[in-house]
Amino acid sequence: MSERISRDLSGRAAAVAVRVAELLETLCSEEAGGESAAFLRDWAASAAHRAAAVPGGRPPAATPLDRLVHRFGLGAPETELVLFAGLPEEHEGLARTFRTMNPGGAPHPSVGLAGLLADGAAGGGVRGHAPDRVALRRLLHEGPAVRAGVLALTGDGPFHERSLTLADGLWEALHGYPVWPDALEEADPGPPVAGLDGWLELPESVRAVAALRSREPRILLVGARDETVALSRCAALARAAGLGLVAARTSPEDPRAMGLLGLHAAVRDAVPLLVVPAPAGGAGPVTPAVARIPGPLLVCAPPGAVRPGPQRPVLTVPVGPIGTADRRTAWRAALPGAPEHAPELAARHPLDPALTAQVALDVHSRAGLAPDAGGDGAGPDVSGAIRARAGALLPPGVDLVGPDACWSRLVLGGEADGQLRDAVARLRHQALVLDDWRLREAARAARGVRLLLTGPPGTGKSLAAEVLAAEAGRDLLVVDGSELVSKYIGETEKNLAACFEVAERTQAVFLLDEADALFATRTEVSEANDRFANMETAYLLQRLDRFDGLAVLTTNLRQNIDAAFIRRMDFVVEFPLPDEAGRHRMWELHLPRALLHADADLAALAQHYPVPGGWIRNAAIGAAFRAADDGGAVRQGHLVDAMRREYGKAGRPFPGEPAGAGAAGADRRAARALEPAPDPASDPASDSPFPCGPFAIDRRTQKESS
Repeated sequence: MSERISRDLSGRAAAVAVRVAELLETLCSEEAGGESAAFLRDWAASAAHRAAAVPGGRPPAATPLDRLVHRFGLGAPETELVLFAGLPEEHEGLARTFRTMNPGGAPHPSVGLAGLLADGAAGGGVRGHAPDRVALRRLLHEGPAVRAGVLALTGDGPFHERSLTLADGLWEALHGYPVWPDALEEADPGPPVAGLDGWLELPESVRAVAALRSREPRILLVGARDETVALSRCAALARAAGLGLVAARTSPEDPRAMGLLGLHAAVRDAVPLLVVPAPAGGAGPVTPAVARIPGPLLVCAPPGAVRPGPQRPVLTVPVGPIGTADRRTAWRAALPGAPEHAPELAARHPLDPALTAQVALDVHSRAGLAPDAGGDGAGPDVSGAIRARAGALLPPGVDLVGPDACWSRLVLGGEADGQLRDAVARLRHQALVLDDWRLREAARAARGVRLLLTGPPGTGKSLAAEVLAAEAGRDLLVVDGSELVSKYIGETEKNLAACFEVAERTQAVFLLDEADALFATRTEVSEANDRFANMETAYLLQRLDRFDGLAVLTTNLRQNIDAAFIRRMDFVVEFPLPDEAGRHRMWELHLPRALLHADADLAALAQHYPVPGGWIRNAAIGAAFRAADDGGAVRQGHLVDAMRREYGKAGRPFPGEPAGAGAAGADRRAARALEPAPDPASDPASDSPFPCGPFAIDRRTQKESS
């Protein structure tokens, strides 16, 4: 196809070359113009012969030149001027010929030579459609080709000594080749992805498709923080309209660059797509220069990056919502080898269809590199691929981890345990309740689950977040609130926005530790710092409302949290200090039986030291290292010494060693030695897909002891 189009263009240019040769033969002597005229005729004859002998028959009904003429309303004289200006691009001999005839020595035809053609056509000396000199001057100043940037006059001399040139890369594009000018950076929207059928049926999308088909001048603004998502929507709209896309990054406010985008889209029978990045360095929105673009213009930009001008109507196209059925369709198309996993993956990883396609590429690539290790392409491989892609986007102070904790590691009372389980159930059944049962419309229910975990340090709040992520089958995005706060205006909000974007892109559980550093109670404005602190809190409240995943925030100081923030929480879970039974269970969780000496009395430790679980964990680890250094098992003395250090770190008086702990501990240790070791796999209540470690305990026992 490209060869037929290219030879047809050369054949049409050959007819203009013949008229130039006739002009030279008429106006010049044999010595002055004979050689140039002979070369023009020889090249024209060869080009015409090649065009007639092209394999595959005639070119298509609408060549790139035909599209250019139709889209910009060029008449026959301007079409000949386009062919005339393109002759030097056809052969190096033609460029040398025009250089000898150009007063400035440029390898392009001059306006004066075009005027001579006009004189010849007016006097009947040269056949063709060349305009007279008056019409030629008008066309080169205000004609459609000049206004659209198809033709341009270059050089600094008088009008008739200036050169007639084409737009950058246009002649090669008229040959049918995908050439990109230097002013345009190609942006690849990728192929249309599966899972957007429901989105295309939304009223806004239907209007956008109709606008593209109408070819009327209009701006269609597709805004999204994630450029990949926005580009996928543009590709889907163009496919639905039966059109191609020419997507590029360029300076939106440069009329010449925007004109090149419109030209190259026109000759390819495509819709121009302008990709605008987020403003840098606090710059404001840009207004695209659209005067030279015929028909509709698609603009892909993050919110607030573009301010359309008043010249054209604007149609805003939202990128969502994406329904559950479409997410399942996207996963089936992305992983055709495991269609039965699509409902589970759509619930566990409710990614945008564009991101689902990217993750599938990574999954298939991993499976190809290690075919025996990937399984069927679902489950853990998907989580690993999501985590790998997100790792490069993490801002400072943020970690994305794969959780490996389970319910049996938590020692909580009935109310707190029940609230955490309800939160996981709410996240798991979002699609059923909100979409299938239509409570999203009926009750205006919002997506996402928001929890506030409060309590003294070391009571298991961070561990609970990890358990929630493991039960939900998602990664855990750990954000340290104290590291995000910046003294520079706007930087805190920028850091938080990046965290939320990563969490939404990966569908990870969002853990904001030490949330009171950010969600402090708003105060009356008495100085500038108060105003900016209140702005940060207000931004967080709004952004949290829009987050559709599982957000977990922890604090040791609930009284410092803003009341509006508390109201937005779906669950507020109190983590009290554990009772004696809970402390005993924690000692047993952290110290396997095989490590204990006969004199170790965990029950006595639990009774004597009313401390949080974090202290117990630290003391157990410290005692184990002391025992390893002594070359034996963990003794009661090791545990007491480790607990003494924990009290010292907290600045609290040490209550001493448990009375009679040694003998009682020996009796209990001897009795436990006769019991069989528990089997972690025997827990019938555990349904987590993630391993819980070798020391899991039965949940029923946990509840009884808590």
